[in-house]
Parts: sequence; structure tokens; C-alpha cells
Amino acid sequence: MMHRPAGIPAQELTDVDLVRELRHLHRTRHDAFIAGSEDAFETHTARMLELEREYLRRFPDAASPDPRRTRA
Repeated sequence: MMHRPAGIPAQELTDVDLVRELRHLHRTRHDAFIAGSEDAFETHTARMLELEREYLRRFPDAASPDPRRTRA
């Protein structure tokens, strides 16, 4: 088995796996910020951004704000 310290590249994840990974990262974000080392937080941030960019690439309409959530 190949060791991947940064995880499976986002573009190689299935849609289901990508969403699962994003949910996990969003759930653990606060703990990484409060209790993690600087390196752990930087790694968490880099992975989160990688997955979020891939999600928006696959689902560009997901970036459209819900008009019910804006103050316009």
C-alpha cells in the first residue's frame, strides 16, 4: 500500500468520498484550530482547500448563494 501523508488526491476521490471527506474536515476544523499544532492546522487547511476547490470544480452551481441567506 502506498503511503499518502496528504491523503488521496482530491481529483481521484469519488463524489461520495469527496463529500464524506469534506464533512469530516468541517467537523474537525475547530479542534485543529484550538488543540492542534501549527503544522497540523496548516495541513488541515491545505487539505480542506484542496477538497473544497475540487468540490466547486465538480459542482459549480453549489457556489451560488442561496438568496434566502443573503441580505440583498
